[in-house]
Amino acid sequence: MSKLPKAHKFIDLSDYGRPIAKGIANSLKNTNFTPVHVTLAFIVSGLIAVCCIVLNLFWAAAFFLILKSILDAADGELARVKNTPSYTGRYLDSVADILLNAIILLAVWHITNANIWMTLLAFLGLQLQGTLYNYYYVILRKHFDGDTTSRVFENKTPIALKGEKQQNVNLLFKLYKILYGGFDKTIYALDRNASKGKITPNWLMTAVSTFGLGFQLLIIAVLLVLGLKAFIIPFFIGYTAMIVVFIMIRKLL
Repeated sequence: MSKLPKAHKFIDLSDYGRPIAKGIANSLKNTNFTPVHVTLAFIVSGLIAVCCIVLNLFWAAAFFLILKSILDAADGELARVKNTPSYTGRYLDSVADILLNAIILLAVWHITNANIWMTLLAFLGLQLQGTLYNYYYVILRKHFDGDTTSRVFENKTPIALKGEKQQNVNLLFKLYKILYGGFDKTIYALDRNASKGKITPNWLMTAVSTFGLGFQLLIIAVLLVLGLKAFIIPFFIGYTAMIVVFIMIRKLL
């Protein structure tokens, strides 16, 4: 099943790789490949991109960043076509994403000699952006009975689903809480009534989707190939201000 019913889908600018991801998932439907295998593949792709950044192979880095984004969508698609949703896959995906984000920005810091504290601010901003997008998206899916492995409030360890081990869910959920807990609390504090208000309109969700990881990776890829690597870290610091703008717009609707 898709994350949202067809009538309520919006143009997701971070989800440009979905058509290819669906093709990958369908090609693997009747194989022994699992969604976790695809998640491991996107981790490898992300690490190759990091190596390419450090070696100043920016076109190759861009390719593997975008491939990582596509595979990041493909693991969820494979879980849906095989009807094997899992919290193991959901949390492994998120833990891998945040660690790769940190490594990618460190690689950019290395080749630009940017200030390490500015790099840290860019990382915090990037993660807060992604958290707001996911927060609104999960709320929207809850309204329309969409995909249910993601939850609005990640406060309690979920019960393992069929085919996965509870100990794996427990471990990955703990890692998720350590890595994402502060970001989740910050966004919730900024817009704690989002789940109780009106449904976020499609046009606003499209705007907020620029905070999605796929779009963030695309921005990094484009700036690298355009020779604008020095603007990557300042961009994510500055664009973080849009969090306040999007929240204010949602509250005014």
